[in-house]
Amino acid sequence: MAKFIILGSYTQQGIANIKDSPKRIEDFRQLCGANGAEMTSFHLTMGRYDFVVVVDAPDAQVMAKIILTTASKGAVSTETLAALSEQEFTGMLGGLP
Repeated sequence: MAKFIILGSYTQQGIANIKDSPKRIEDFRQLCGANGAEMTSFHLTMGRYDFVVVVDAPDAQVMAKIILTTASKGAVSTETLAALSEQEFTGMLGGLP
């Protein structure tokens, strides 16, 4: 499974309906599961982004489908990062010239 870090911001619609967030988080968790992915954590943050979510997904296409489905609802905007673990990072260093 590939790991993805989602940096998210609430849209005006999302902040106007902020009390719906627990249900939206659960809906996102279920959407991930229905697509063979797993939301491993959600964190409310303060600063440039309103929240950070970590998802393990089979590949980038599955993650894109999940993000597009979520964004189409209008409550959030996101930036998604593919992430490599420390082990993956150190393992690939051996192949560098």
